Amino acid sequence: MKKLLLLAAAAALLAPQAYGKEKKTSAPASTIKVRNVLEPAAYGATHFGGYLGEKLDLCINNRLMAQDIERVVQPFRDKPDGNWGFRSEFWGKWYTAAMQGYGYAPTAENRAVVDKAVQELIATQDKNGYIGTYLDENHLGEWDIWGRKYVMLGLLAYYDQTQDKSVLDAACKVADNLISETGPGSGVNIAATGWIGWKGLASCSVLEPIALLYQKTGDKRYLDFAEYIIKSWDTPNKLTPTGLRLVQEAVSGTPLWKMSGAPKAYEMMSCFEGLCEMYRITGDPLYFEACHKLINTIIRDEIMIVGSGSMAEIWCHGKMRQTEPMYQGMETCVTATWMKFLYQMLRLTGDSRYADELETSLYNALLASMSPKGEWWSYYAGLMGERVHSHQQFPDVVMSCCVANGPRGLMITPSWAVMTTADGAAINLYGKMNSTVKTPSGQPLKINMESEYPVQGNVAATVNLPQSEAFALELRIPQWSKRTAIKINGEPYDGYILPGTYASIERTWNDNDKIEVELDMRARVVDAPSGVGDAAIVRGPIVLAFDSRLIPRRDGVTEPPMYRYEFMRDTDNYIDVQLVENPETPAIWMTFDVPCKDEAGNKHILRMCDYTSAGNTWQEGNIFRVWAQQPFDFRHLYTNNVDWRVNVTVGVGRPEIPDIYKK
Repeated sequence: MKKLLLLAAAAALLAPQAYGKEKKTSAPASTIKVRNVLEPAAYGATHFGGYLGEKLDLCINNRLMAQDIERVVQPFRDKPDGNWGFRSEFWGKWYTAAMQGYGYAPTAENRAVVDKAVQELIATQDKNGYIGTYLDENHLGEWDIWGRKYVMLGLLAYYDQTQDKSVLDAACKVADNLISETGPGSGVNIAATGWIGWKGLASCSVLEPIALLYQKTGDKRYLDFAEYIIKSWDTPNKLTPTGLRLVQEAVSGTPLWKMSGAPKAYEMMSCFEGLCEMYRITGDPLYFEACHKLINTIIRDEIMIVGSGSMAEIWCHGKMRQTEPMYQGMETCVTATWMKFLYQMLRLTGDSRYADELETSLYNALLASMSPKGEWWSYYAGLMGERVHSHQQFPDVVMSCCVANGPRGLMITPSWAVMTTADGAAINLYGKMNSTVKTPSGQPLKINMESEYPVQGNVAATVNLPQSEAFALELRIPQWSKRTAIKINGEPYDGYILPGTYASIERTWNDNDKIEVELDMRARVVDAPSGVGDAAIVRGPIVLAFDSRLIPRRDGVTEPPMYRYEFMRDTDNYIDVQLVENPETPAIWMTFDVPCKDEAGNKHILRMCDYTSAGNTWQEGNIFRVWAQQPFDFRHLYTNNVDWRVNVTVGVGRPEIPDIYKK
């Protein structure tokens, strides 16, 4: 059994271990008890070409670095939020992604943007350390602590890459002010603050930056406050008579929609991101157990076929309900935070299944939510209906939570695509890219990968090393790839190749060694988990969808005479879909010919596309659908009563990209 698999198994048994050489860090050594099994690549270490590289570039250039900084900073000067309002979240959400974008593309122009944004924000800091959008008398208003969380996360994101002590000091002052207002002896239970509907979850998610501050400073006040926040989860309060009980109910596997706290998906996972950081600090196995059980409960009960969950922003037993016409399905904030939670657990456990989930979310739910030019995002992304741009929650800021948050899920991709272990490196994502990480001896290991994956399943990679060295190179074998072949320098690899794990290739690697991977790209028919008789098609990590540009709406049409079709699958549920080499609709990334049979058993070919491209004109009438009843009525392929309105939160009319960001 390979070492990485043993470590992942240990994590699954709730006995995670510190692993490998101590990495260089700005944190005092004593603040970290548990080291990651997989360490993220350094900023700038991995760059993508092809489809994914284009999406990253569009997001960086047209959204992150195009942000009107004054729009997100002015509320900190004017403090317009009263007792309600969350303008204070936008700077930090946007800025954490912008710093990741700068790390990926560290140009002088991008540096100027992030420098200006952090300087402008810090200039609004009050003498008592507060940075926020609430007046003094309204501190601890319904979204105030939530906003302070994002301020600190943004400041810490800048510090991580620049080591600018003044910015770290500004973050510490924000935390010190919060401790004075809500810490021990303040008479305030932080779990009883925030909007009543979410029962303290938003405020309690401040745990993450507080834990990170302790890691970076070693100041025990921050550790004490973090533990105080966790203890507050068990204290009955005015918002919930039982207390939040997040740890206990996560460990027990309580269905998320039945937990004592609100089933608000995004804020709940944000609390557990902080708990992951507290596990690194303390090594408390209960913290790890809670995170491990919660993430697997989410996978079991909530995550839909395209890698996201939620209905109207809350957990809803979505895995079983995903075939329904869903009102406000799959909030982009949920998608991005789900990916960040997966990233936390991938680092802690080295379990490749979390990378599988990340890939599904990336290529489906997340990228489907980004506008084609990258300047805007959707708020919700259903499995049928129409794509709709997000509305603006605050017109003065020209922003919504999902427009700010979507890039945070995308911009972590370079950090987990190729990672390091104590014994070598792990490749989690395939495609056209190059990456440079360190070997166990400290040499630069360059991996140059050529592949059209996930369009095709062939991967070719070249290893470049100054000197030969023995180490393990871990190749992720996706759970869906039942037939995988690996060659090293043209010779078949005869070690373990098990779906849902890493193939650990331990050898002495030499400069210009060649690796070839052939993944199983057979498309498979997936039956609805609820058993209602619907089915969908998945090829590799890509979910397929019907699109009205490929198959127009045919309401009332009686031809052809046979109009009830079903997917032509074999006994193992594989289906022989064919990639269309020269599609007639260039805006669609992947087009497939899908074999179906009618009631008489005659074969018909229907066109489908990748879910990300489905509906991507973002115009009324461009309808798509993932799940189809078996057999489905060809005349009524698209559900008539699901249109853009199901994915709009407020206002009249269909939201569009604001003029100041249109490209």
